[in-house]
Amino acid sequence: MAENFHGVAASLSGVKGGDFLSSSDLCSDEITALIELAIQLKKGNRRIDLGNRVLGLIFTKASTRTRVSFQVAMARLGGQTVDLNPQVTQLGRGEPLKDTARVLSRFCDVLAVRTFAQEEILDYAKWASIPVINALTDLEHPCQALADFMTMQEAFGGLRGQTLAYIGDGNNVAHSLMICGALLGVNIHIATPEGFEPLPEVVEKASSIALPETTILLNNDPSAAVKGAQAIYTDVWASMGQEQEFLERKKSFSGFCLNNELLEEADSNAIVMHCLPAHRGEEITSELIEGQSSRIFEQAENRLHAQQALLAALLGGL
Repeated sequence: MAENFHGVAASLSGVKGGDFLSSSDLCSDEITALIELAIQLKKGNRRIDLGNRVLGLIFTKASTRTRVSFQVAMARLGGQTVDLNPQVTQLGRGEPLKDTARVLSRFCDVLAVRTFAQEEILDYAKWASIPVINALTDLEHPCQALADFMTMQEAFGGLRGQTLAYIGDGNNVAHSLMICGALLGVNIHIATPEGFEPLPEVVEKASSIALPETTILLNNDPSAAVKGAQAIYTDVWASMGQEQEFLERKKSFSGFCLNNELLEEADSNAIVMHCLPAHRGEEITSELIEGQSSRIFEQAENRLHAQQALLAALLGGL
């Protein structure tokens, strides 16, 4: 991907001041430009200083990669981060969200919210007068998808026409991969056990916005999904808040572990992906995590670069 500073800035001009609540909040050109900017930042070919802007983090779900990557991204942009854990703010004592959002808009320049319900993110966006970023909900994980497709871009030099196969639970990560992949022209093949498919309305949305000749395919056969794919991807079988269901889920997900046998069904140069944390020996073997095809830790690092690009675009630092 050639360095194109002016082209990136022009493509992202409409992103400034907006929210990023779903992968579908951006168009194909904007996502492509964000990935290009993230790669420029990663290589050290681009430096952006936001002049001491402040990011507020409101996380009601546990986090390692999302929290740290946002904090480091903001620091590298010359900004600061304020941790607004609901347990140590008035949110934890029942202050209305609409009051909190309006007050924080006067202290911070951008908010990243990690919570359970998508409706909560929508409420923050409604009442805040600053950009709001979805740092994960039960419905979507759009920041993860940015880093995922950045990882594929680095591996293959292009995205359109590539195929990503996702094996496992049709969860928030699967949803964002479908939507973001559709906008980038990446074929998304998803294999889940019966009863664990992605939400039909998300599948319909992804299909409706997909670039020409881009396919969104769902089935219950991991071997069929990975056949010929350039990237194979999985996530934990029980997301946060579903831990009590794990034993039942483990029975349902028998045969859905990413392993060497499935990798051999994929393209000969296929890469292995996982958004972490991983339960080795359950949804993926330790052998694949540590193998030559793994891009899992590059993928984790790319959360930093993708979110740095996103923050710069939302705050008008280009």
